[in-house]
Amino acid sequence: MAAGQFGETQGSATPNPSKPGTSGAARELYGSERCVAEWAYVSSKPYADPFNQVELDVIFRGPEGNEQRVPAFWAGGQEWRIRYAPPRSGRYTYRTVSSDPGNPDLHGQTGTLEVSPYKGDKPLIKHGGIRVAADRRHFEHEDGTPFFWLGDTWWMGLCRRLGWPDDFETLAADRVRKGFSVVQIVAGLYPDMPPFDPRGANEAGYPWEAGYARINPGYFDMADLRIRYLAGQGLVPCVVGCWGYFLPIMGLSKIKKHWRNIIARWAAYPVVWCLAGEAAMPYYLSKHKAEDSALQKHGWTEVAKFVRSIDPYRRPITVHPSRSAMNNVEDPAVLDFDMLQTGHSDRQSIPSTIDTVTGDLDRLPRMPVLVGECCYEGILDENRQEIERFMFMTCILSGAAGHTYGANGIWQVNTPEHPYGPSPHGRCWGNTPWQVAYQLPGSEQIGHCKKLLTRYPWWRFEPHPEWVEPRWSKKDYMLPYAAGIPGEVRVVFIPTMWIPPKLSGLESGTTYRAFFFNPRTGKEQSLEDVTADATGAWQAPIMPTLEQWLIVLEKKA
Repeated sequence: MAAGQFGETQGSATPNPSKPGTSGAARELYGSERCVAEWAYVSSKPYADPFNQVELDVIFRGPEGNEQRVPAFWAGGQEWRIRYAPPRSGRYTYRTVSSDPGNPDLHGQTGTLEVSPYKGDKPLIKHGGIRVAADRRHFEHEDGTPFFWLGDTWWMGLCRRLGWPDDFETLAADRVRKGFSVVQIVAGLYPDMPPFDPRGANEAGYPWEAGYARINPGYFDMADLRIRYLAGQGLVPCVVGCWGYFLPIMGLSKIKKHWRNIIARWAAYPVVWCLAGEAAMPYYLSKHKAEDSALQKHGWTEVAKFVRSIDPYRRPITVHPSRSAMNNVEDPAVLDFDMLQTGHSDRQSIPSTIDTVTGDLDRLPRMPVLVGECCYEGILDENRQEIERFMFMTCILSGAAGHTYGANGIWQVNTPEHPYGPSPHGRCWGNTPWQVAYQLPGSEQIGHCKKLLTRYPWWRFEPHPEWVEPRWSKKDYMLPYAAGIPGEVRVVFIPTMWIPPKLSGLESGTTYRAFFFNPRTGKEQSLEDVTADATGAWQAPIMPTLEQWLIVLEKKA
């Protein structure tokens, strides 16, 4: 069988001559470190309902003796497939474990996997998947390389309205160019539509058969192409299992089967798990909203535990909330990071955004905090690029682990021929085509801001509002924000102001190179070197224009 790929050829996983899926000689397979190897097991024993009757796992023993139990996925017919990304080079052995131990085609199959060191340059393979760093404030790759979360929102990106491959590749290329690193995407059970709405189908139909009898492998085969492509382009898929209201519709056992299928297919890729969108929000037309919300909050807590128990790679887990992920489960400890949704009301959403970010950073258990949805660009005929810049910079300088952008028109994948139209509540969020929405200026401009921040060890930044006067407070959120590393670098975001701010708390004897940075254009304008006066302060000059600016001070050698 051939190895799976994401982004480059990684060799073959070549079996011995015995027929795949039959008992007999052990397989001898070959793969590369952190690359996805894939092969099949075929049962000669027929099952009337294989998806629901049989589960198959493969237990891998690594070169250091540690074991990983990896679920396989039903691929249709009497076939199951396994995907495995060995974490390091060396010799692995494996054996299959089936829920039908009397089937020798599925149970007790053994083999070896010889894994060579990785020699390519794809970042998500070279550095490994994403995890929460030891400081519980930011993300990093498996090898310790810091990871800056700049997310984009493609909720319905697996449906056929975002055509494969041309449309999908066009959007991905634009986001890579602008510096995005994450794509939030739903595994087929979407928001803003009833179940089995034609708008949610992909080229192979719906993710589940009618009545949720079983998954549709063809749907997920088409989704595989897209998930693999994102990873190959260096974009981490933040996989949202479904919208939260599917839990009372489908029931907990079916949701767990849905998640087992997702993990078996995609956990080998460098993904992040978001259990559900608006996890505790009932269906729009529900007549039992309070009961549904309580059921969902309990259910997603149980699903979090289930996902943790079967994911061999321990990919980070969160939920997308109506406000705070911590409030959408019964025990926040089941989450690895806190995702927020803070409103779509332009400047009126600024207080809720800043208050929720700063408030949740003080909550326990300590975990990274980031906005997962806020002020989609262009939604409600407002929320323009200056709001996108404001939200990005103020959240990051307030201590967020990253930020997620969204554009109205992309999340629901409008096209000129097929605008999305109304949600179940009868209202339409807007029909801007995604081909227009992806070129809105806000996405480019927050990319400028990320590029600036990643010049420095941004993962060591801490909020220092006391470094600037005037400064933001709950009395006025439109005053400057400051963060950085004492004695090394200071970044101050200045909303549009007539009077330039004063920077304070500067270290005596330290000289800083200083410049203005325009987040709209990505251009900088040099200033004279800065040293503190007798009070440890420095008065900034007048900003070049009346618009948003950043002042950056970096220590001179």
